[in-house]
Amino acid sequence: MNDTPRPDTVVLVHGLWVTPRSWENWVQHYQAKGFTVLTPAYPGFDIEVEALRANPDLIANLTVPETVDHLAAVIEKVETPPIIIGHSFGGTLTQLLLARGLGSAGVVIDSAPTEGVRVSPLSQAKSLFPALKNPANRHKAVGFTPEEFHYAFTNTLTQEESKAVWDRYAIAAPGYWVWEYGLFANFKPGHQDTWLDYSADRAPLLFIAGEKDHIMPPAVNKSNADHYKKSPALTEYHEFEGRDHWTCGAPGWEAVADYALNWALKHARISIRTTES
Repeated sequence: MNDTPRPDTVVLVHGLWVTPRSWENWVQHYQAKGFTVLTPAYPGFDIEVEALRANPDLIANLTVPETVDHLAAVIEKVETPPIIIGHSFGGTLTQLLLARGLGSAGVVIDSAPTEGVRVSPLSQAKSLFPALKNPANRHKAVGFTPEEFHYAFTNTLTQEESKAVWDRYAIAAPGYWVWEYGLFANFKPGHQDTWLDYSADRAPLLFIAGEKDHIMPPAVNKSNADHYKKSPALTEYHEFEGRDHWTCGAPGWEAVADYALNWALKHARISIRTTES
């Protein structure tokens, strides 16, 4: 709308197995376009990759509700409701943040599903197997080996390229999150931490999927988007050919960043913010 302010801030929400460092190229890209860019870490993830690798227990017991509360507190301080862009489990968190009435528009890239999305392709199961193969991992922070990371995240890159990405960005992730939200959330009674009301109003939301994504394949994102059919809010889906889960860092990431930003600016709803939390 012409009588509302244009969003001037972009909040980038990282996923599991990485930290805000994963957005480093996007930060510069959006800042060059005149935006303030925030990359809030999950609680405990706000130290360097190398430090988290040395002591992954720091994040083993993190919960989704405290993470959403932490991110919401950052977003609520932004004067003009920002654009929220989340990758992987950051996409789940972005959906939960929009459900609170936060943000002027949201974009979720290769998003992990919210509760009720039951599509589980074989490549997803294979990608998550390192965390799911041992029940004891529910209580640990679990990482990928370089080979496992190559299959799950960077399967369109060479082994050498993938190892360079692993060296710079990869950390462990709370095993509980993978077990609870990747396996059991749809089978436990009552609403779990990733539940939201798919029929409610919220800011416009775009799902971006990568054709070659193993860990969060297009079928998962399509199903998640379809769950919003009863919502009065705009929900759209876009798929990039030939892109894997590391789409925010793999060659050609600029096209993904520009598509996400341009869509969000076109559809932003500044008035969506409510007093509820």
